[in-house]
Amino acid sequence: MKTLILLLIFSGNCWANADKVGLGKQLFFDKSLSKNAKQSCSTCHQPESAFGDSRSNITSSLSGAGAVSLGQDDKSLGDINVPNITYVGFVPEFHFEWNDGLFLGGLFLNGRAKTLLEQASAPIFDQLEMQNNKENLFKTMQKKYQKQLIKIYGKSVFEDENSVVKAVSDAIVNFEKSQTFASFDSKFDEFLHGKISLSEQEELGLKLFKDEEKANCAACHPVPEKSSSKAESIFTDFSYDNLGVPANSLVRRHNSKGNDFIDNGLFDNSKVKNAELKGAFRVSSLRNIAVSAPYMHNGIFNDLQTVIEFYNTRDVENGINPETKKPWRAAEVDETKNTEELGDLGLNDEEIQALIAFLKTLTDKRFEHFL
Repeated sequence: MKTLILLLIFSGNCWANADKVGLGKQLFFDKSLSKNAKQSCSTCHQPESAFGDSRSNITSSLSGAGAVSLGQDDKSLGDINVPNITYVGFVPEFHFEWNDGLFLGGLFLNGRAKTLLEQASAPIFDQLEMQNNKENLFKTMQKKYQKQLIKIYGKSVFEDENSVVKAVSDAIVNFEKSQTFASFDSKFDEFLHGKISLSEQEELGLKLFKDEEKANCAACHPVPEKSSSKAESIFTDFSYDNLGVPANSLVRRHNSKGNDFIDNGLFDNSKVKNAELKGAFRVSSLRNIAVSAPYMHNGIFNDLQTVIEFYNTRDVENGINPETKKPWRAAEVDETKNTEELGDLGLNDEEIQALIAFLKTLTDKRFEHFL
């Protein structure tokens, strides 16, 4: 009973949400939502891997996990790294914040889905992912979930295919907004609430993280206070930025995009007209970042230290990628990359290790064994 009450409080709506969460969990793990019943949401968002994809494939490098994921046909490849989706329920809908002059929120890293509800069904019908269609989904829901859907959403849920899609999406979203995805029980959370102290190295990492003259990570990944809301506590401001990440040539060799393809990120959103936003992707939450390799929007880096080295020396004449032992490659969209907040941070090895130590404190307790 206690678990049920907590679940209802967390989802923030009515008592019916307990049923929605239960149904959403079933759907999240059900492979029959895909064309040939070979892939579920959990195939690419595995609970045991911080809801990311740990599977290896032809785009894998040092980390073992593929830079991008395979579709349900075991051959189709996307172009974007599958993010861990812990805390995804706190991402606001896509909108323009007039006070700051910024686009914020939205789902998928380029913001092409306005809300989590809109995003939830997109992989089901994506021809590189689950590859299903509305007609097949409708039949599957009638066969396997008819009583549950009618009980929760009423008889009208089966009036047409779109009603079924909306109900399926709503149930999955309710599950994704449950405590399963957002436990807020990391070492940092315990520190924030005065239950433990950080180590000397972790304290230094936190100081550097917030220092505007050093790493200044908090400029885009705000550090919560004890009084902060949960939405303010996931280490992102939900904005968009071009970090100057190179194209992932390994992925492009295998997904038919080719070397001439340019991913403009946010600028490919029809609502965005400002060319200065070419190559920008949404600032991700840093919760569970230490167990979410590979990194960046295209999975090009395999190690968290490489990411920090990239931020540190991307624009330094002798800056070297520790994974390739070669100079950093040019950005996929070079003309709009952020050169004010990253590229030449001047961090030494001790400071880099301290930042890594702090970032590890953002790992949920159930995933700490991966560290």
